[in-house]
Amino acid sequence: MDLVNHLEGRLLFAVPKKGRLQQAVLDLLAGSDIQFRRDNRLDIALVKNHPIALIFLPAADIPTFVGEGKVDLGITGLDQIKEHEAVTPPTEDTGAEEVLDLGFGSCKLQIQVPEKGPYADERDLIGRNICTSFVGLTEQHFAKLEAEEHRTTNGAGTTGKTLRTKIKYLSGSVEAACALGVADGIVDLVESGETMRSHGLKAIRTVVESRAVLIKSKRPSDQKLVDKVASRIRGVIAAQQFVLCQYNIHRDVLSTATKITPGKRAPTITQLDEVDWVAVSSMVEKKQIATSLETMGLCTEPMVVFRESKTQS
Repeated sequence: MDLVNHLEGRLLFAVPKKGRLQQAVLDLLAGSDIQFRRDNRLDIALVKNHPIALIFLPAADIPTFVGEGKVDLGITGLDQIKEHEAVTPPTEDTGAEEVLDLGFGSCKLQIQVPEKGPYADERDLIGRNICTSFVGLTEQHFAKLEAEEHRTTNGAGTTGKTLRTKIKYLSGSVEAACALGVADGIVDLVESGETMRSHGLKAIRTVVESRAVLIKSKRPSDQKLVDKVASRIRGVIAAQQFVLCQYNIHRDVLSTATKITPGKRAPTITQLDEVDWVAVSSMVEKKQIATSLETMGLCTEPMVVFRESKTQS
């Protein structure tokens, strides 16, 4: 099938074709009942149960395609969006709009320097060599530092137009640049920090805190479908973040218990056959489970049951 000629009338949805976000994005699409089959040789997949076409692109390119209105929706990292905006500032008609924080893919774009080197502050790197894959954000950041330094030294007035700090682009293995003598410092994405520490580097400044986000163009072809997709994804995220807590409790302590497990909107309370006893069902954030179990043990029956909720909201 010539997929390119079957895109008419479909919402174009850009997703990462590889990299750290891809599997989580594919899992999110599956949970949202967006059904497709992708041929490994193709970067386009037609969704079977919705008028949507998935476009598989490098994460760094997705803000460009969405921002220029060439595709309607996209999922990428906030770092890539900020980098795109640093190079191509948004206008009234261009640029991507954030729809939803997806709650995964957290990382930081940081300035890193050799642990045993002479640099302790980001200002120490002014005029030095910096290697990065994020040239736009790095130039923007050091331009601000140089402007601040100029004002401190010379007072109010214009700064030089030429950036004194030398920014060098590397497409990968940025963490090796200092050890190989190519850079005095780097600006790169950091998740756990283990890779940087193994290369003898330390962080001295965070430029951007990033996570995966759903974005849309300012003029999508089908806003109702955009809203529908966003709603489904929002439901999947809620199902991943919450579990359903169920317990039996005496009415005398019901008000105390529902303060501990108030639910997303309100708990469900059902009368039991035994007088003055009720069953309570309430959505609880996964990160609050341990605290809730510990506290609820003081006022409920010994058995408290938690099970994962698969319901989309």
